[in-house]
Amino acid sequence: MPADEAVIGCTGRLLIGTRGSDGPGEVLVRVRGGTEAFLAWSPEPLPVGTTVLVIESRGARQVDVIEWDAPLDAP
Repeated sequence: MPADEAVIGCTGRLLIGTRGSDGPGEVLVRVRGGTEAFLAWSPEPLPVGTTVLVIESRGARQVDVIEWDAPLDAP
């Protein structure tokens, strides 16, 4: 399946924590005027509820994510 370019650069919140190289979690991403769920892969394990940034699309509703602290939301 082709990559979903629209999701790259979007933020989301993990519904199911990732396990690093041991397996994916699930992320709810704000994209296309709504929210969509994707399988989420990350280099290191991330817990449920973590805010993440989508850095790559693997196609077939799978994305690579990293933990994201929104710099503009800081006090």
